[in-house]
Amino acid sequence: MSFNMNSVLGDMLIAVKGSIEADWNTVNVYVKRVLQNEKEILAELAEQRLQGDITEAELESELEDERETIEAEFQAIQAMTKAMAQKAANAAVKVLFDAIRAAV
Repeated sequence: MSFNMNSVLGDMLIAVKGSIEADWNTVNVYVKRVLQNEKEILAELAEQRLQGDITEAELESELEDERETIEAEFQAIQAMTKAMAQKAANAAVKVLFDAIRAAV
């Protein structure tokens, strides 16, 4: 299976939207900006795993750090509760992890 970061980023947005459906109209522009800002580092992690430069365990550790970063950025949105930020960050990172796992 091939790996396309742009496609995965779109899937991440869909996962975030699904996790916070009721508040999506309020936060969607900011969510898109956060994920776009994280795109380069997430793509680099994906590439490292796909090339075999890091193990799945190392990827999980790195993605946990990125999940925390994304969650912190989402929490900056006043309209977003902590639980919503956690759900959104978890949904986004799960999509990326699953896509990388499928491509490996």
